[in-house]
Amino acid sequence: MSSSAIRHDWTKAEIEALFALPMNDLLFKAHSIHRETFDPNEVQISRLLSIKTGACPEDCKYCPQSARYDTGLEKERLLEIEKVITEAKSAKAAGASRFCMGAAWRNPRERDMPYLTQMVKDVRALGMETCMTLGMLSPDQADELASAGLDYYNHNLDTSPEYYGDVITTRTYQNRIDTLSNVRASGMKVCSGGIVGMGEKATDRAGLLQQLANLEQHPDSVPINMLVKVAGTPFEKIDDLDPLEFVRTIAVARIIMPKSRVRLSAGRENMTDELQSMCFFAGANSIFYGCKLLTTPNPEENDDMTLFKRLGLHPEQGPSADIDSDSALLAKANAKKDKATQQFFDAGAI
Repeated sequence: MSSSAIRHDWTKAEIEALFALPMNDLLFKAHSIHRETFDPNEVQISRLLSIKTGACPEDCKYCPQSARYDTGLEKERLLEIEKVITEAKSAKAAGASRFCMGAAWRNPRERDMPYLTQMVKDVRALGMETCMTLGMLSPDQADELASAGLDYYNHNLDTSPEYYGDVITTRTYQNRIDTLSNVRASGMKVCSGGIVGMGEKATDRAGLLQQLANLEQHPDSVPINMLVKVAGTPFEKIDDLDPLEFVRTIAVARIIMPKSRVRLSAGRENMTDELQSMCFFAGANSIFYGCKLLTTPNPEENDDMTLFKRLGLHPEQGPSADIDSDSALLAKANAKKDKATQQFFDAGAI
């Protein structure tokens, strides 16, 4: 059996044994698998834009956008489509191949769906992959976004089932699993990972990865976030995670989900170039690009490009030709829906 064979039956003990390997052995194993399935010097670049900021009703203890915590964040209305497209064009010009749009919601309202689907179509028409994170989705909402051409939907599991209740109480772990199932059933690709450094134990990091790897189909993208501690949130003074434990998490994710894009996500602002380099070697091959991730800092674009140059890395080329072709088919198939959507906009229902 190839070392990069896909499995969905990982035990907690097996994953913990990987975490316990000497670092050199773990990195060698992870990098070897990475080279079997990907160009080891290519990194997929995404840009993340907050299309609706603040006032989220959830109580995620890490999140500055929760309405339950005083973090000084000003809530904002849903962005106009024109502003989103301007940001998407800027992201593409800067080298991003995927444009991700996030809204601080528990779940989208039905009245917002025509607006969101139009946003997807307009961004996709630029020749970029599209991704959204909007909270929980019903089967019908997932189908509607898929019909609009949404490529990826992000919905993180955050942590292990055992530690989950210490992080959030306003939705269940099963709620998250159900949304991922709805996304898969619609035909969209899944982006799902978690956050480390939230006070969890090593066994919880293993448990998170076990949940992701044992899904019926591995997530296409697996963002691994380092907690960004924000004043006003319950986790603002939690102890820092050993950076090498973060590298181990990246490496184990690569080993047990060999064909997924593993994204070095939130927390890069506080990572040294050397730490990020270790993560790329361990199998991370995707990043968020730009000076902000929703509401938290991220390295400047020039810093990332300078590091890429030092390491001999290059961005993945965007799939614009395929997207343009798909967009033409979608436009034809959805002509009637587009007309209804325009009537919705003209009526000022947003």
